[in-house]
Amino acid sequence: MCALVGTPQEVTIRRDVSDIIDIVRHQASNSLDYTMMSSGSFREGFRMKSSDYDSMHWPNNQRVVWDLCQVQYYDIQRNTLILADTSESPPGYALLWLPIPNRAAKSLSSVVFRMNNRVYISSSAYKETFFSPMWPGSNVHGPCHSGFYGGLIEYDEAYCLACDFWPPSASSWIARCHSWPKSHVVRDIVSHGCHFVAIGHKLGNHEDEEWRISFSLAEQKLVYSMNHCQFLTYGILKLFMNDVLNSNHNPKLYKSIEEPTLLSETELDIQLFKEIYTNRVSTAESTLKSCIKFLNAVEFLIGTPLTQYQLVKIEKHTACILQSTSFVLYNTFTAFILHNVQGKEDINKFKYIIDKIAHRMLRLAAKFGFISDTLFLAMYYYKTYRYKEALAVLQIINVKTAQPFLMHLQSVNEEKYREAMGGLSWSTKAREAVMSNVCLFNDLCYFNELIIEQQSSLQSPWYFLFIPPLVLLRMLEFLCYSHIDIKKAQTAVYDLQVLVHHDQEVFLKGLKDISWQILGICQHMTGNLQAALYSYQQSLRQVRGAPGTPGDDIFVRTSEEALPLLFC
Repeated sequence: MCALVGTPQEVTIRRDVSDIIDIVRHQASNSLDYTMMSSGSFREGFRMKSSDYDSMHWPNNQRVVWDLCQVQYYDIQRNTLILADTSESPPGYALLWLPIPNRAAKSLSSVVFRMNNRVYISSSAYKETFFSPMWPGSNVHGPCHSGFYGGLIEYDEAYCLACDFWPPSASSWIARCHSWPKSHVVRDIVSHGCHFVAIGHKLGNHEDEEWRISFSLAEQKLVYSMNHCQFLTYGILKLFMNDVLNSNHNPKLYKSIEEPTLLSETELDIQLFKEIYTNRVSTAESTLKSCIKFLNAVEFLIGTPLTQYQLVKIEKHTACILQSTSFVLYNTFTAFILHNVQGKEDINKFKYIIDKIAHRMLRLAAKFGFISDTLFLAMYYYKTYRYKEALAVLQIINVKTAQPFLMHLQSVNEEKYREAMGGLSWSTKAREAVMSNVCLFNDLCYFNELIIEQQSSLQSPWYFLFIPPLVLLRMLEFLCYSHIDIKKAQTAVYDLQVLVHHDQEVFLKGLKDISWQILGICQHMTGNLQAALYSYQQSLRQVRGAPGTPGDDIFVRTSEEALPLLFC
């Protein structure tokens, strides 16, 4: 069962990484309008096929109370207070009443209704007004938007309202807790209150207006309080429910009891770096305002007690934020200076200051992140016309990626890795031996040759453009050499061609479409139109995503690039 559900070490890594993500979000949300909390099986520490990723979102300036005496704990000038009325609802449900409607947030004006001379918030109207699906292809299921992230991971996304107080109707639960959970866990659960999700009772008198009480946070804390034996039992019940009761076939649920329950150092590193890579903190780090807020959140965590896994995740996240901040800062202020600053000397002075800050942040990011994070420094050098400096950085990356102990996603030579990296800190391992796909924000310009790809992606709800690091490395080599040495530029295109043609799903796994696309762009720039057309056609032959998915975006962009070449 440990092989299926996870060993104690694996579960700890998953939870610690998820926890630090929510901590950073919480700190940043103090200066934002909303709070987001992850939940569901992924947050609990499961990584089974049936595991789903749930998230809850609620406004920070709207709070539900159970009694008017609780109003004293809030600033009514800054918060909209909502009273939960359970008198006409089934257990576990409530109507949400606005006792001071003229002080309610303007955003609620379109979702209220009157009943018995009182103003209430309609759950159905709230859902219709505020539910905005984060990913394409989602559908409304109960109080959530549901779908499959990347076509693989099931998710539920709920917009709700927060209550800082424990429901009076659930007070008997507190007294029932004796041996488990421990009293400190009970106190922690009660002190964090509950949430209200936008769904009414099907047999109630106010199905379209009622709200259901949600104990998602309490459930998560209860799962965290389990020992590993209890957690495995909980996992068995989940498997039985999802794979037996809700399925027409009977899969093999049991593994040999002789399977090891302790991970080797290399296996532990693979799990840790996989969790760090696949769990991003935010989808809104491409504006200067959001970058500053998340940097402040990270600064707050410095000096606080963090687990060893959380510390590595914070370092990687800091690298990502510094990268985004550098390009946002340079793009924003360069445009401002050119339009608002008079005099060549003043322009050069301001550009020097901005360049110095951005450059310093990117060098710092390279110390905190993976090998592939150094590519952002090379992109910045290319963007600012420092081709020799960019090539020097790319040469360092070339040396590191040629090492036999390189870890890319979950692909690694365990023996070589253990010999070279055994006993070293995770920070050192990340910097010297780990490589991941490069994630670019679609609305942030890194360099001009990728603008078309990013602008096309902006037409879909996807925020990122993922590129294999070795493909981006070869592309940057070609672009830099094209300004310095034409023969070496042709060699770089040839190296890129060899990589794309002969990779055996190691470095380009799942990203063959964008890889062929980039090869076509480089060949197009060299004037080799026949080879470029072939590369674009190969990109189109890759597995095409459903409408609105990233694969579909690559299909559209490749079609736009290839069509003119058909008539050359």
